[in-house]
This record gives sequence, C-alpha cells and structure tokens, in this order.
Amino acid sequence: MVILLRGFFIFFLLNTLGLQAQDKFTLSGTVSDNQSNETLIGVNIILPDQQTGTVSNEYGFYSITLPAGTYVIQISYLGYKTISETIILNDNLTKNYKLDEAAESLDEVIVTEDIEKVNIKKPQMSVNSLSIKTIKNMPVVLGEVDVIKSITLLPGVTNAGEGSSGFNVRGGAADQNLILLDEATIFNSSHLFGFFSVFNPDAIKDLKLYKGGIPAKYGGRVSSVLDIYQKEGNSKSFHMNGGIGLISSRLLAEGPIKKDKGSFLIGGRSSYAHLFLPLIDLDNVAYFYDLNTKLSYNINENNNIYLSGYFGRDVFKISDSFENSFGNSVLNFRWNHLYSDKIFSNLSLIYSDYYYGLKLSFVGFDWISGIKNFNLKYDFKHYISNNFKLEYGINSMYYKFNPGDIKPINDDSGINPFKLIDKYAFENAIYIDAEHKLSDKLSVSYGARLSMFHRMGQDELNRYEDNSPLTFNESIGIYEKTEPNGTYTYNGSDVIESFANLEPRLAVAYQLNDNSSVKASYNRMSQYLHLLSNTSSPTPLDVWTPSGKYIKPQLLDQVAIGYFKTFKNNAYSLEVESFYKTIQNRIDYIDGADLIANNAIEQVILNGEGRAYGLEVLLKKNEGKFTGWLAYTLSKSEQRTPGRTAIETGINNGEWYNTPYDKTHDISLTASYELNKKWSFSSNLIFQTGQPTTFPNGQYQYNDIIIPNYEARNSSRLPSYHRLDIAVNYNPNPESTKNFKGEWVFGIYNVYNRKNAASISFSENRNTGNNEATRLSIFGIVPSFSYNFKF
Repeated sequence: MVILLRGFFIFFLLNTLGLQAQDKFTLSGTVSDNQSNETLIGVNIILPDQQTGTVSNEYGFYSITLPAGTYVIQISYLGYKTISETIILNDNLTKNYKLDEAAESLDEVIVTEDIEKVNIKKPQMSVNSLSIKTIKNMPVVLGEVDVIKSITLLPGVTNAGEGSSGFNVRGGAADQNLILLDEATIFNSSHLFGFFSVFNPDAIKDLKLYKGGIPAKYGGRVSSVLDIYQKEGNSKSFHMNGGIGLISSRLLAEGPIKKDKGSFLIGGRSSYAHLFLPLIDLDNVAYFYDLNTKLSYNINENNNIYLSGYFGRDVFKISDSFENSFGNSVLNFRWNHLYSDKIFSNLSLIYSDYYYGLKLSFVGFDWISGIKNFNLKYDFKHYISNNFKLEYGINSMYYKFNPGDIKPINDDSGINPFKLIDKYAFENAIYIDAEHKLSDKLSVSYGARLSMFHRMGQDELNRYEDNSPLTFNESIGIYEKTEPNGTYTYNGSDVIESFANLEPRLAVAYQLNDNSSVKASYNRMSQYLHLLSNTSSPTPLDVWTPSGKYIKPQLLDQVAIGYFKTFKNNAYSLEVESFYKTIQNRIDYIDGADLIANNAIEQVILNGEGRAYGLEVLLKKNEGKFTGWLAYTLSKSEQRTPGRTAIETGINNGEWYNTPYDKTHDISLTASYELNKKWSFSSNLIFQTGQPTTFPNGQYQYNDIIIPNYEARNSSRLPSYHRLDIAVNYNPNPESTKNFKGEWVFGIYNVYNRKNAASISFSENRNTGNNEATRLSIFGIVPSFSYNFKF
C-alpha cells in the first residue's frame, strides 16, 4: 500500500508540474436549482467542441481544467432547461449555475448526444440510478411509493418475495448490501416486516445502486452499495408537500433559515390502518412512523455545513400479550470545504443506531437488542486535470453490539434477568481511487482500499479445545456443540482478533465508436459484520455480530464485462453485462441451529463459500411520451460448506446448493405513457423463477411419532412468481398558476389476482390422517388511491 501511495504521489506531482508548465486554468463552481437553491447531483458540464466534460459531485460541485482560450459550455440535467454560453478562460474562474425546470419535460432542450458520449467513455459500470420522479410514477402495493421495491425492477436485483425485507443483488444476501442515507448506515431498510421501505420519497434527492466495479470509497459489504442522499431544503421560500393514502400519509416542509444562505427540511410519515381494526373487533396494532430532518447552511464560498437525521419506528402488537417495536436512528454532521478550485473535501461525523424490542406479556419478559455505530469520515476529491482525478480519504467506525438483554416485566413473572454478552469492534480504512483518461478511446479507474478490523475485549469469551466450537459426531453424521473448557477474559481496550485486507479496484472502458463501448471491472471487498439469520428474508429479530476469534470476515472477488450502446440519437440505450463472483467465509448453519438468545453463536455455524454468475440486459427507451425499460437477468447463486476434515460431511454433504435468493430468470417490464398534461399511465410486468426451498421427501415413524425426512437443501422451488401492476396519474389543473397543486394516483397491484406462493408448508390433516401441502399467499389483487399535493 505504501508503494501504491508513493506511486500516486509521484504521478500527482508530475501532473501538477505539467499543468503549471502548460498554462492551464480551472473552471469550477456549483450547480443548483434556481427555484430552491437545492444543489444538483450528476449535472453534465459539457464542452461539445472539445468532446470533453465532467459531472457535478454529491454536493453539486464541479471542476474542469483547460488551456487558456474561448469555449462554448453547456450545462444540462434531465428535467431542466439547458444553459449554453461562451466563456473566456484566461485565469481560474468560479461560475455557479442555476438551472430552471423545463416547463414541458417532453420538449426540454438537452444535448443528449454529448451527454451520452461522456457516459459511454466513463469506466464506471454496474451502476443504476433512478430519479424520484420515475419512482413516484411506478405502481406499488397499497399505493405507497417505495424506493426498495423500485430498485428490484432493475437487472440483477430481486427480493425474497412479497412481504419480505431487504433486497438481493447478483445472488447475494440482504445483509451483504451497504445501505447509506446521507452517508449514515441503515441496518434495516423495511417497515412493517418488508411491506414498505424506510425511505420517504419526498425527502430523497438522489440514489445510486452499485452492483459491481464499486469505487474504493465504499467498503464493509460484499454485494452492493445503495447510496441515497436527502434533499437539502429550499433556501428561497417556504413550501410544503405531501400525500394522503389508504393506509398512510406523509407531509414535508422546507424553507429558508436565512434566505439564500441556509435552509431546513422536515418530513414525516405514518400509517394508520390499525385505527380501524377495533371496528372489526380486532385488538391488534401494526403501524410505522418516521421522521426526516436536514439543516443546511452556506458559511461562505468555501464552506458549507449540514446536519441531517432520520428516526423511524415500527410497532406490532397482538392484544395485550405481545408487543414488538424496532427501527433506525441516524444523525450526521457534515462539513464541505474547498481547499482550492481543484480540491473538494467532506468531513462527516455520523451516529447510527438500530433498536429491536420485544415484550411478551404472557411469558413476562422484555427483550432488547441492537447495534450502535459511530463513524468518522474525511473524503477528498482532487481534480488534477481533465484526464486525471483522484479521490482519497479515511474512515473510522466504532461498533457496540447488544445481542440481547432479557428483563422481567414484574416481580411475579418468574423470569430471571439475563444479559447476553455485549460485543465491541473498530473498523478503519484508508482508500485512494483514480479516474484516468489514457486516450480519446480508453479510460480507466483504479485504486485500492486498505481495511482493518479489530474485535475488542468483552466480559468473557468461551475457550474450546483446539479452538473448535463444533464437534462432528461421526457415528450419527451430525454436528454437535463443543462444551467450553473455560473462558477468556479481556479488558475493554484489549484486541481479541485483528484482520486486515487490501481491496483493489479496477475498471476499464474502451470506446468502440461515438455510440458504443465495452467495459470491464474487478473489485475485492471485505465484510466484517454478519447478520445471523437462517431465513430467506431478514427479520427484525435477526442479530448482527462481528468477525472475531471464531468468525472470519467475508471476502468477495468479482469480475464483470459489459457492452453499452445508444440508438437513434440516444432515444434508446442498451446495457449488457456479465458477472462472476466468489465469496469466502460465508456463514452457514448446521441443521437445527438455534440463533435466538444464543451466547455462543459459534457453536452452530460453519464457514462456507459462495459463488454467483449471470447475464444482465437492460434496454431503455429514454425519450418521447412513451418511456420505460425491459430488464432481464439470467443468473445462478450457490453456496457450499465442505467438511473441515476428510470424515466430516459438512453442510448438504459438502455439495453446492442453491441459495434462498437464487432466481434463474428475472424479467421486469416497466412502462410509462404521458397521454397529455392531465393524464399519465404506468405499469409493471414481472416474472421470476420460483424461490428455492426444501421439501420433505418421505417420513418414518418412531414411538408413534411421525418424523419427516427432507431432501437435499434448497433442491426444490416454489412456483414461478409473476404479476401485473398498473397506475393512473390525474392532474386536474396542470395549467394552474396557483401555489397549491394536487394530483390523484390510482393503482391496481396484481391486476389478474395471481396467488403467488410466499411459502409451502406440510402438515397432517387431522380428519384424513394424510399429509397435505398448504400454500401461503400474501397479496391478491390490491386496488389503491392516494392524493398528492404541494404548495
């Protein structure tokens, strides 16, 4: 790593000296919305005559260095009017651009040809972006706009079925996704056990999903990164918007703290369907609420500060006997500083907390668990030249894991207080990433991340003979827990175990012609946190645990290659990617593993390996009244855990088996049609291969007890999943000049009432004595409507 950093420093020095000798100057500034001063991410700053350009970063900042001269520059962003002007560059120049929304999006002037040329040339691949406008137009279950459900319509992204939490990327598990909201980690992305996501679409400004070729600034997960940024708020005038739906409503307010200098944003959502349950004599409760906040202030041209937060809770209650609450809390303070017109920095102090609480009144105890994370980040983006840019920074995180704390509700419950042992860890990283244009046709991105993880001291840790928490019973062919022969004791400052991994990243783009290119990427990533779950979809009760003496970190190696092309003046685009990835040290569970309230989790897990490979196709129509995309994924996702010795059978006899998130075929057709300014229509058509599952293939009787015998793990599948959704948007007064504007959204989820199987269970019919299969379906046809407004 030292050699790599030294090489970058020498290259940087030579480039800097070269720039000074060539008498070049820098044009830099920010791009924002003219009506709200909201900075815009990913704006294209194009110099068409030079066939070069750049894009604004996560805070709207851009920088481009050119020889002295006169240039035509075009500032273009989807949904906004393009600015085109001539500039004379004979000194360093700061230019802040304000973009106006296009009055009619279909007629907006966008220099798409030059924009697409920049995208075709960039080495970045395996990245998908969705605008909030696109997401809001999609039909969803119960009329609630959902960020997570929307990204599952992209190639390579699935979930574990209706009503399931999280999402799966390229055959990976849900806990292998890093989910960031304003750089803060979200540990559970779902409300109401997966029916809704935690992200309020009114508060979201931008989102990107990285499936491969992941930049070195990201780390800590081995499958994907979902990076979401909240809006900053309107610093010019006060506005409100919201929506009223069948089961939930939302309201967001934004306005200036000091006009053109500072702004605030506060938004809330809540469901209320449970209020109607007493009308049908149900004493049950199931609801969620969340709150998004953000404060932004421009100190001067070189300094901006932001304070953002999120708080969300779910409550599920059955009469007076059972109560469950869980949710995320995050807080982030950020400071943007410009050291020069070429060096942009961002310092972040982040707190993240995931809480899970369970009260069982009929048993008489409270259960509390969770994970807390304190994070310090300092990131730099260095615009050395048009052909060479650097990103580098440091990251340090401290974790506290509470695997469970049981307390009696009252003195008569008969429950003794019991506290599972808290765990602590530090994760640190340093990274550097370069984007380098080697020629007009060839561009590369390369870098590395050095991650280090330290499992810190805890009250006690089991000691086992030969450091083996599991023993294989050869006579009956099963794994059994090893009895500890003592315990280790540590101070809080002691380091139990340390890991260090170098994570190289490389991406290459070669432009075949003005409209097509081929790209390839490789990345290695490390994951030091593990979600203990032996279900296909995470549940709130699942517990995070760190790597340590008996649990190794997961290590990913992924390669991808792709072909990218635009057609008919960029009205259509095609992306075809193929990927292959392997994962070392993927946790697997022995048969009958007990994960709840287990103080020695190492006694029921083994380290295995995983692999996934596939082909992804994305065909998009980008312009006109009719827009949309067709996404297709052909893939395989497998896992294997061989025995540790020649006599051990491992899991599933050491053979590869399908992971619960393996979907051979995944097809999504998403379409939108704007009939006129009042009426627009959208639809989704989805087909997926059925989810892998394990069925009994026989039974035997022992002492009058019927015991089922099961087939090889995940060797069967549920029936194929498919459905059609439609939605209609109606704007009654599109030409209105009044401040208040409203629209109606009508939708039907699962139009033809397909009874998709969430699971199939087997039980004995008490009347006939025969075994029967029972198919559980969560949703049939679901109509919905909502009213959205803004003023």
